[in-house]
Amino acid sequence: MSQLQSYVDQKVSVIMNDGRLVVGTLRGLDQTTNIIMQGCQERIFSEDEGVEVVELGLYMIRGDNIAVIGLVDEDADNALDLESLRGIPLPPLKH
Repeated sequence: MSQLQSYVDQKVSVIMNDGRLVVGTLRGLDQTTNIIMQGCQERIFSEDEGVEVVELGLYMIRGDNIAVIGLVDEDADNALDLESLRGIPLPPLKH
């Protein structure tokens, strides 16, 4: 948890166990890695169309639903043309 504490108030990308990708500002977390994010958007990938962006606003994610958390390079993220990106959606995590 101490590593994630340094991510507070920074833009992060979270991949959840069901394959969803959420990007937003990490506002807080607890000892079980439940997190609160602000200004969130879910990015839904498709092989046929651009990335669909769904605004979520304030969002809480249970720690046991998180597969990966990483810092976002905001300059690189802002330079992305999400409408032209294509990608295979991530499958759910298998244990």
